[in-house]
Amino acid sequence: MTPSVEQFLGNEIPCYGLLKPEDVQQPLTDLLNEAEEQLTVISRSSEPAQWETVIEPLTSATERLGRLWSAIHHMGAVMDSPQWRELTNNNLEKVSRFWSRLAQDKALFEKTSAITLDPASGQLSESRQRALMNSLRDFRLGGVELNSDAQTAFTERSARLAALSQQFSENLLDSTNASKVLVSHANQLLGLPEAVAQAAKEKARSEKLDALAVFGLQQPSLIPVLQFADDRPLREEMYSKNARRASELAEEGPDHDNSLLMAEILHLRQQQAKALGFASAAELSLTSKMAQSPKQVTEFLLDLAKKARPFAEQDVAELKAFAKTHLALKSLESWDVSYVGEKLRQQKFSFSEDEVRQYFQVQHVLAGLFELVQELFGVELRETSKADFQPIGNASKAQADLAQCPWHPDVRLYSVRRGAETVGYLFLDLYTRPTKRGGAWMDDSRGRRRLASQLQKPVAMLTCNFMPPSEHRPSTISHDDVTTLFHEFGHGLHHLLTEVDELEVSGINGVEWDAVELPSQFMENFCWEWDKLQAMTRHVETGEPLPEDLYQKMMRAKNFQSGLYMLRQIELALFDLRIHHEIVEPDLQKASERIMATLNEVRSQVAVLHPPSFQRFPQSFSHIFAGGYAAGYYSYKWAEVLSADAYSAFEEDPQNYATVGQRFWKEILSKGGSRPAIESFKAFRGREPSPEALLRHSGLLEAA
Repeated sequence: MTPSVEQFLGNEIPCYGLLKPEDVQQPLTDLLNEAEEQLTVISRSSEPAQWETVIEPLTSATERLGRLWSAIHHMGAVMDSPQWRELTNNNLEKVSRFWSRLAQDKALFEKTSAITLDPASGQLSESRQRALMNSLRDFRLGGVELNSDAQTAFTERSARLAALSQQFSENLLDSTNASKVLVSHANQLLGLPEAVAQAAKEKARSEKLDALAVFGLQQPSLIPVLQFADDRPLREEMYSKNARRASELAEEGPDHDNSLLMAEILHLRQQQAKALGFASAAELSLTSKMAQSPKQVTEFLLDLAKKARPFAEQDVAELKAFAKTHLALKSLESWDVSYVGEKLRQQKFSFSEDEVRQYFQVQHVLAGLFELVQELFGVELRETSKADFQPIGNASKAQADLAQCPWHPDVRLYSVRRGAETVGYLFLDLYTRPTKRGGAWMDDSRGRRRLASQLQKPVAMLTCNFMPPSEHRPSTISHDDVTTLFHEFGHGLHHLLTEVDELEVSGINGVEWDAVELPSQFMENFCWEWDKLQAMTRHVETGEPLPEDLYQKMMRAKNFQSGLYMLRQIELALFDLRIHHEIVEPDLQKASERIMATLNEVRSQVAVLHPPSFQRFPQSFSHIFAGGYAAGYYSYKWAEVLSADAYSAFEEDPQNYATVGQRFWKEILSKGGSRPAIESFKAFRGREPSPEALLRHSGLLEAA
């Protein structure tokens, strides 16, 4: 084991900055071999099947391997390079085959089954019983009950799916980075926030381009242009290039086209489902979720769509009328929607999003967020020091410099403390860069686990793509960005504040996918509370907190175009569910065409705004083709019912936030995946969830 990998795996704080692609290959190979050997030993052991003789050694055999492989994926996502890509792609098949071999090990399956059949299993803790149930399910979903030939085919498809998802992500990142829009005249920058225009000018200079400014397709560049740029051709060019990313229409040509990749991914998922006896990939996906069937999910989404549609139609009519009357636009095109919406917002509510942005400096938003977390859940976040370094298990204490733990100078590292006890660690990587995949996400580096000699503490990583600070100006973010940060932080809290000792169900592990968004969407609600906003806002020039009159304007505008937004989310969720339930076309070209046709059918059913024919959204829909949301994108709306209802407990008892927060921690965050999510919710609320709070918060209650 190379010293850098040993330090990464053995330290209380994993040092990502020490990992180099050239130093990781041999340790990864060694860990794969060690895990294979341990699986053989456990499966052939004559010891009675018990938690201590099967599950614990099985977890130990795979946990370090899983952490290192996860780190490789993480580095590829945040510090992309040819070397990290090569390392990932060279080992994808080997790692995929190992997990397939584990899932299909009949001896291990039988031993796990024997534990559950033992009368003594009733004495096991709730978390251990839940872990056993999940393990048996995963064995079955991994193909353990298939015959030998079917298992081989299942493994081959799994390996191919892993490679295709990786290629999908790489294509999307490369296509995004390949597109640039050059600006030559100052009047093309009119309407843009000064910080955005200045960043574009600095980009042109740093890249030595013959242009006044240059815009990329990364969100901190794209979104402000679509929202504020007075120059309509500039908006159209940015929109068009973004709409064509990673498709056959992309400006860089077909090299990064995801069209056939997504068709093959879909085809292989359907084959995997059929092999396991399911009618579709959607039915397979729902076996590990709260929802019971595609029919139930479809009815849930269409019911929400029915309630949202009158409001969405009103939103569109208002946009079109305003565009024609006030902006002299004869037609409302897709590249106009955000711009017209912003102008309409300014007229109706007398403020702009850029005005609001000036109050949200990242450093102060974080301070306010940390203060809220301490109030609600009794934990403190503080930047780490050398004293935080402790070894795990039998590892020797590493002497690495703390500064080497983050993977980039922008990354900050925090310890999460409850009183004098450190309960976990959090990496924050908030700013965009060309080597980082777009979007925002939370990932776990390590889960909580009770070891023989000590407690292994959880580590989470939170990634965003905000505009970085410049030499003369701190980073400011929109209120939407603030909401995104709080959302991802909710995921982090779910992972970090667990009190479950079994790795299989601690933190976010073992949580049903359509419930995993509950803590994240729950945290978004606090971004609208007056006292919380005051605590996290400081004007970038004056230092004054958000004024109350501007806050009141924001509140009046809170549900501005909420009908449109809800229908858009429902559109994506229905599209995702339908393609994973209906499309079984083996011809990849025809399947690709069918995917686009399905999206258009869904739009005709629920949408009130329709994009141009050249838009290729599925080719960049990484949530379902390269993430964990296949046939599960509905989870955002499903969990939003839970999160809005959970937050209403705070609305009902506003004088006792700390008390209610402690209950939320105890009944939901601390339990992780150790019991069904619905049981955790009912333990907190004392009843089944109701959609009333979501409709009320979205301003849609009148249509209910």
